[in-house]
Amino acid sequence: MADSEPGIGKKILSFFIKENDETAKPAAVTNPTSEQPKPYVATTVPNVAGTANVDRKFVEHFVSLLEKANLPGPDYFEYKQALQNMEGLGLGEEKQFQAAWASFKAMGGVKDHSILKTSADQYLAILDKDRVSFLTDVEKAIKDRVGSLQEEQRKLEDANTAFAQQIADIQKKMDENKNRLGQISGEVTEQSAKINANKDSFETTYMSFVDQIKSDLNKINQHLK
Repeated sequence: MADSEPGIGKKILSFFIKENDETAKPAAVTNPTSEQPKPYVATTVPNVAGTANVDRKFVEHFVSLLEKANLPGPDYFEYKQALQNMEGLGLGEEKQFQAAWASFKAMGGVKDHSILKTSADQYLAILDKDRVSFLTDVEKAIKDRVGSLQEEQRKLEDANTAFAQQIADIQKKMDENKNRLGQISGEVTEQSAKINANKDSFETTYMSFVDQIKSDLNKINQHLK
């Protein structure tokens, strides 16, 4: 897609998710004189394949990533747009892919559909590189947030073992440490759950993008011989 083409991000978005009227609706007004509340925006949206609800923040992240990495000239995204335009014409899948290919070729005189695989592979590589970077950040977050808590927990447990051998006036310090250990246990559970939930949400959205592109490639290989 040409970088100057308006609405490129919106078009890429439409290739991967289904927007509907329910994704944003205004909240109820409790005080007419107060400032109008911001509209409610759903945190998840269904993917085009209908196989999963994906996290909106990661959808927007991937769309922005692909938009910035968009290659000049006709490529996979132009073909995807042409394919999308075939919907509702009553054509079978094979006819849709073939008709889209004919429309795509008319854009820039492309004759070899290998450009579709080449460009799609480049976008897959970009998504994969971003995933590797994200997972690295996840591991660092776990180490920084949870690891330090677990290290603190270990040290306090060791200290309590030593305190148990000492005289009675150490009992107050042991009780304080035990209270902190109880807090740490909850913090470890909470931080781990948040990080892993974010990771799972990323993976679901990532696989939705990858599966969509791979599915298109399989169909391109099947129908455009």
